[in-house]
Amino acid sequence: MRYLSTRGHPDRPHFCDILLEGLAPDGGLYMPESYPQIDDATLTRWRAVYHGKGYAELAFEILSLYIDDIPGEDLRALCCKTYTAEVFGTGEIVPLRHLEEGLWIEALSNGPTLAFKDMAMQLLGNLFEYELARRNAQLNILGATSGDTGSAAEYAMRGKKGVRVFMTSPHGRMSPFQQAQMFSLMDDNIYNIAIRGVFDDCQDMVKAVSNDLEFKRKYRIGTVNSINWARLLAQVVYYFAGYIQATENNQQKVSFAVPSGNFGNVCAGHVARMMGLPIDKLVVATNENDVLDEFFRTGVYRVRGSADTFETSSPSMDISKASNFERFVFDLLERDGSRVRSLFSDALSQAGQFDLSQDAVFARAQSRYGFVSGKSTHADRLATIRDTWQRHEVVIDTHTADALKVALDFRVAGTPMVVLETALPIKFAETIVEALGRSPDRPKKFDGIENLPRRVTVMDADVLAVKALIARECDGT
Repeated sequence: MRYLSTRGHPDRPHFCDILLEGLAPDGGLYMPESYPQIDDATLTRWRAVYHGKGYAELAFEILSLYIDDIPGEDLRALCCKTYTAEVFGTGEIVPLRHLEEGLWIEALSNGPTLAFKDMAMQLLGNLFEYELARRNAQLNILGATSGDTGSAAEYAMRGKKGVRVFMTSPHGRMSPFQQAQMFSLMDDNIYNIAIRGVFDDCQDMVKAVSNDLEFKRKYRIGTVNSINWARLLAQVVYYFAGYIQATENNQQKVSFAVPSGNFGNVCAGHVARMMGLPIDKLVVATNENDVLDEFFRTGVYRVRGSADTFETSSPSMDISKASNFERFVFDLLERDGSRVRSLFSDALSQAGQFDLSQDAVFARAQSRYGFVSGKSTHADRLATIRDTWQRHEVVIDTHTADALKVALDFRVAGTPMVVLETALPIKFAETIVEALGRSPDRPKKFDGIENLPRRVTVMDADVLAVKALIARECDGT
């Protein structure tokens, strides 16, 4: 298996090369040259694997289709090391929680930082450590987070040999719990950088540094954001696990509702569907920052500036430039790298938008690829959280509430709808208190986390300043 850039770069690297690289040299995102196809017999076998040997073995089966430059037994060992009851609190790893007839929530918040990002980041940490040891090399990870990526990355990488993490986040825009999770880490290889701006400013700086090929090579810069294919690939596994749990045979279809900001989570569902998983609809749920919903309704992809990016009660989705959306558009445009480059490198930088509404390919977003969308507001979140508690005695976080609200608009009798959970409600306690009049449960290990000492550097959205900080720490000056 080799990989190619969404923007047409001629190189065709192997998995372990793109694992450490992040963006392609032309600024594009890596994609597999083709999607491995699964047939009915394979899916039947994977049902038996999941029910008999568990999530780790299912992960190995799927990942091995995309990773052929790590020996099979080593890859299996990495999966088994990652997906354990000790790490995720349950042997099921991603159990389904039944709400009512045909409606489920897939629990993805059982990991160390109580968010779905742990599902991929824990594997990524082990993959990094493994490959860096093979190469006797080091890696400096530069990331951007709107809330959960940062803590998941830092908890996965803390203490890892050969790895430093420089994590940018929008100053003051994450929940108090999210900030405390990140900024209270005192590990020598973890550096928190709070940027005066919004998530998109952080993400833009990560891309700018990655596109400076000389700096990137000198300081061995890698990424953990979902622009890294390895992270998105790990997320594909829980779509298969959710499907297997929600169905009894391979003739059934399932729809998935996904809270979407940067499009990585739902893009993993797109990959699973392209492999042949019987997915009916992929429901893209946004909050008030509805760039993605606008595209799937109108065909216009219109990014917003910092001043027009709303601060909401589902802050991990306060994003107006969805990086992974480029991967889907690459497939939508029949993998025309030159056209993707024209849209994402030229049109967005010049006009801040592009319009596919009059292009015949736009209709395929729903008809061929199954995408539908909707958005949710703060009032919707409060109402959904209250209703879910009153009718099912289940407390959900704000992002999961966005997804559940939109999911209800697209339910079809006889087709299970699986809502992907984002995080435990404690990460967004203020809104839960507003909705229910009480605080959500808090795992004991996080008691008093908001009062711990913090280590964080606050700075403006200045690429040169971030580069200088990285250089200073790496050079020991």
